[in-house]
Parts: sequence; structure tokens; C-alpha cells
Amino acid sequence: MGLGGISIWQLLIVLVIVMMIFGTKRLRSLGGDLGGAIKSFRNSMDSENAQQQGGDDTAEQKQIETDGAPDAQFAEQKEQQRQG
Repeated sequence: MGLGGISIWQLLIVLVIVMMIFGTKRLRSLGGDLGGAIKSFRNSMDSENAQQQGGDDTAEQKQIETDGAPDAQFAEQKEQQRQG
């Protein structure tokens, strides 16, 4: 038995079907987008926690340094994938 009564073979079959439907490029870009969203969420949570603890200056500086960088990077990656 696997996860909740699903065997490893059933999971593999579902994975193959998903890859056939969406393709590896789309899944790769989806993974990158999801990773960027999680990273952005963590950065905002870290800066919020730092502000609550009294480190307002360093938290604001950290937020200024990280703002826009992941979005610009992913925009460049998406453009390269469209061209290539």
C-alpha cells in the first residue's frame, strides 16, 4: 500500500498521463513559477517577522533588495523558453 491506498504503480501511471497532457516544458515552467511564489512568500514573512521584532531598518532594506528580482528573473526565463 502506498499513500492512502494508492500504490506506486498507480502514481507512476498518473505521472505519465500528466506529462503527456501538459508536456515537460510546461511542467518545468510551472515548477519554476511555484518555486518563485514560495520564495517570495518566505521573504515577505521573514521581513514581517523582523519588523515585529523591532528590526524595522534591516527588514525594510532586505525587502528593498529582494523586491522585483525573482519576478524579473522568471520573466527572462519565460521569454527564453518561448523563443527556444
